[in-house]
Amino acid sequence: MPATWRRRSLLALACLLALVAAIGAGLLGSHEGPGEIQGNALPAAVVDAREARQALARREIAAGSGKTILFGDFHTHTTLSMDAFFSSMDVAIGEGAHPQADACDFARYCSALDFWSINDHAEFLTRERWDETIHSIRECNARAQDPKHPDTVAFLGWEWTQIGNTPEDHWGHRNVVLRGLADDEIPLRPIAASPTHATDLLDALNFAARTAMSLAFIGNKRVQDFALYTFETAMARPCPQGVAVRDLPPDCMESAATPADLQAKLRDWGHAALVIPHGSSWGMYTPAGSSWLKQLNRRQHDPQLQTLIEVYSGHGNIEEYRAWRGVSEAADGSLVCPPDSPAYTPMCRRAGEIIRARCLAEGASEDDCEQRADIARQNFIAAPTMQGEATVAQSSVQDWLDAGQCRDCFQPPWYHRPGNAVQHALALTDFDAAGPPLRFRFGFIGSSDVHTARPGTGYKEYDRFHMADFQFPLEERVQASSPPPAHSIAFEDVPELSVFSDQALLDDRPGAFYQTGGLVALHSRGRQRDQIWAALTRREVYATSGPRTLLWFDLINAPAPATILPMGSDVAMDYTPRFQVRAVGSFKQLPGCPDHARQGLPPERLARLCRGECYNPSEERKRITRIEVVRIRPQQYPGEPVAPLIEDPWLVLPCAGEPAGCSVEFSDPDFGTGRRDSLYYVRAIEEPSLAVNGAQLDCSVDAAGTCRRINPRAAGREDDRLAPIEERAWSSPIFVDYAMPDGVAGRP
Repeated sequence: MPATWRRRSLLALACLLALVAAIGAGLLGSHEGPGEIQGNALPAAVVDAREARQALARREIAAGSGKTILFGDFHTHTTLSMDAFFSSMDVAIGEGAHPQADACDFARYCSALDFWSINDHAEFLTRERWDETIHSIRECNARAQDPKHPDTVAFLGWEWTQIGNTPEDHWGHRNVVLRGLADDEIPLRPIAASPTHATDLLDALNFAARTAMSLAFIGNKRVQDFALYTFETAMARPCPQGVAVRDLPPDCMESAATPADLQAKLRDWGHAALVIPHGSSWGMYTPAGSSWLKQLNRRQHDPQLQTLIEVYSGHGNIEEYRAWRGVSEAADGSLVCPPDSPAYTPMCRRAGEIIRARCLAEGASEDDCEQRADIARQNFIAAPTMQGEATVAQSSVQDWLDAGQCRDCFQPPWYHRPGNAVQHALALTDFDAAGPPLRFRFGFIGSSDVHTARPGTGYKEYDRFHMADFQFPLEERVQASSPPPAHSIAFEDVPELSVFSDQALLDDRPGAFYQTGGLVALHSRGRQRDQIWAALTRREVYATSGPRTLLWFDLINAPAPATILPMGSDVAMDYTPRFQVRAVGSFKQLPGCPDHARQGLPPERLARLCRGECYNPSEERKRITRIEVVRIRPQQYPGEPVAPLIEDPWLVLPCAGEPAGCSVEFSDPDFGTGRRDSLYYVRAIEEPSLAVNGAQLDCSVDAAGTCRRINPRAAGREDDRLAPIEERAWSSPIFVDYAMPDGVAGRP
């Protein structure tokens, strides 16, 4: 072992021994347990009334499928996740612990969900925490009382959280959701993502130990709890590699380096599970230049496990493809900074402009300033993801403006990476010689990705600090009195303390991109766990940006014997497909909480969890203004350009805005003549309404449409930064393959 590794290990060991002594002396905090569920099942009359109102809406729009639409959230973090725990502390303006029990009571009484799942980061789920999670989820379901008609169904799961420094070693995040809750339906351990190199393991251990030591003796109970939490995590031993999952020690921390490894381990367990990618285009951790292409092969993609994708969450919309990129690759393979486009300015380009402006202000020549700008662009590209701002010292919020952001996307994530957008994934084909062409065939879901144990936060647009993630009331940084330096800094030369203090991560620009959460909607034959799971596996699901929009999307001239096929279906045919869309807007909300919520939880718990507001529908629905149809015709040969294959929108079908909803039909006469496989999905657009952080960076633009100033900062703690957006629902695609004359589909 190299001497530096030995020193790190000895330092970590010394810190850990000191922590053990502190624990023995009673100087540290309390174990972060699962909490206590306080609410019981909703009255049956409440659930029946919801179903009756939906049945009326189905009759009025002639949606007679015989299935009910259920709403849920498949992305819920509690303070067992490290980032959630940290943001719960006073230093982050947090409100304390939010354990698993809070999620159960919130889903039942605040957001009124039909189903939900728990998805804490597996990297922090020790055996004790995993056992407590299982127990809490079982108890939440037990309180539903009637398993044939439960008020809410809780699923067990975790998040596999992988982050790479380059597009080559980055795979992204997946939620794993399990169908069953019996001992023989659950892995003994959740499966975490693996650090890329052995040094990362030592660094992580060293960091955890030093963090715990530095925080342990601060006289704040919550900080001491965090120190103990960090210590417990650091003490968990990793599982040995190369051992079958059932032969591993029951209390070790299991990991998988790639999606292929994760899926292989799940297959070895043999339990019914779903692997759901999410946030694939979030630049918060996704390197510029990343693409779905490297993940579309039979090793990294299991089409039996990876059938759904989270299109929208409180962290943004990853749907939309664009041709621009944050970096470009030169002919020699090196990375270069691409030019501006009307809807996008690369961050590296903006770094060069900041340095150029400073340089000209010093009176230097145009040539000299252009050379400095070019160095600034390259320094930004060479820096790790989300740390490039540190190469431009003393930069402010206004210096960066709206660089790095998609200007014409609906509620995009921070630093949208279009190569990892859902539309790009659906347009790709893998032409591996070892088998027939392979494609992603994702159904669409939405969820919250909330970190305060509040599944389904999008039911009302209020209380930004508690219903949207990572909202920090930061003060303006005091700028130095002397002019800022007119030279960029190579990242390796940036002082360690400046890496975070000088980058935009610490101001309000990222916080402006967190909204309240989305929802999973599905067409189910009933409310039971297995019926919900069957709808998920059929891909008869859709996503919403938060509201409970009702949506049906069907192929209405399918080949016999089906004739009508719902969203998520696959079919092969050789004639013009015809489709029907029916959509009904979500209920406008009344203030406060309904009687059953006020009676079901103690007042202080209802106030803390729901923050004074629950799902409380009025008799009035929002209007549907239009239906947008997206058509994607996946690649037919290797290297076929992708941009022309994604037609968004392909059709826009206006709606009359009737209270009963919107019903439209369309067909694709090009399908038979074009003779290529196609997929179709729809967006149902609601009338504009106010949303938390709706304007995101809130650019002030000049006559040419150029952003001149941004306004990402709230006016105060009570400011929810409400602005109008068009809430929406995305159907899962219907995949229509062209059937060759012999009846065989043109593409699988």
